[in-house]
Amino acid sequence: MSFIFSTHPLHPAAKAMLQGAGDLRIASAPDPETLLREGRGAGIVIVRAPIPPVFFEDAPALRAAIRHGAGLDMVPMEAATRAGVLVANVPGVNASTVAEHVFLVTLALLRRFRQMDGDLRQNGWAAGRAQADAAVDLGGRTMGIVGMGNVGKAIFKIAKFGFGLEVVATSRSPGSVPEGARFLTIDELVALADILVLCCPLTPGTTGLLHAGRIARMRPDAILVNVSRGPVVDDAALIEALRGGRIGGAALDVFATQPLPLDHPYFGFANVIVTPHLAGLTEESMMRMGTGAASEALRVIKGDLPVNLRNPEVVEHYRRRFPT
Repeated sequence: MSFIFSTHPLHPAAKAMLQGAGDLRIASAPDPETLLREGRGAGIVIVRAPIPPVFFEDAPALRAAIRHGAGLDMVPMEAATRAGVLVANVPGVNASTVAEHVFLVTLALLRRFRQMDGDLRQNGWAAGRAQADAAVDLGGRTMGIVGMGNVGKAIFKIAKFGFGLEVVATSRSPGSVPEGARFLTIDELVALADILVLCCPLTPGTTGLLHAGRIARMRPDAILVNVSRGPVVDDAALIEALRGGRIGGAALDVFATQPLPLDHPYFGFANVIVTPHLAGLTEESMMRMGTGAASEALRVIKGDLPVNLRNPEVVEHYRRRFPT
């Protein structure tokens, strides 16, 4: 029976799917040392935490690393491919969930929800109500979307057809920008957008994408929403802009260091919303991601290839390791 190792607990529906297919074990902690120790001998690893490259060394039973979600930055692709291990993910299943979060925090910033709620609770009705004097509508504004994958497209639909926003977008492939959105270069986009949404994957090309020069080009009342990955943003430059009042605010769900230290400067700004990397997490999305990952695991256990195989160049090596 296969040993299926998961870095985090799975939704009950996913656990039920895997019952009888293998010995499912959940890591006691998601740090690299624990994953290496407790994951030794696994046939499949389900990934919700960064996997160290050495995990794939001396792992003769390991068939597949399956991402519980879409982003592959938690999987060392070169190490997995070199070891003959299949890598798969579950793309798109939490795109609508992330998109809903984008508008939750966007409206909270524009309508000054944190300040209003705090003033109402501490200083009374009139103080809370006074925050409306500086609140602004979402309607009539321009949203700039960086990255037009499943999440970017879900955000575009709500922005364009839900709120009637002007949408501009940038993407590695201009052809992915849907009708109704205008393609711009990243430098054009950051200068024009009232709401700048980062939802691109983390790659060498997107690391530091929003650097000091681009932050300086942003409108003074613009807000930044990052549901991508923390290293896409130059933290020092963003903090400096916030301290100088040079942008309107930010909603950040991802950070270069996670968990975010409680003494981090981001916690000190009233116009910054900080969330603990949960934009894509709800009961429903956890079920979709979990059952999607479980489905891919079952395919591999049966001897089939994953539907969402992300390193197809590994198949020949994989077949030599596990002949059908």
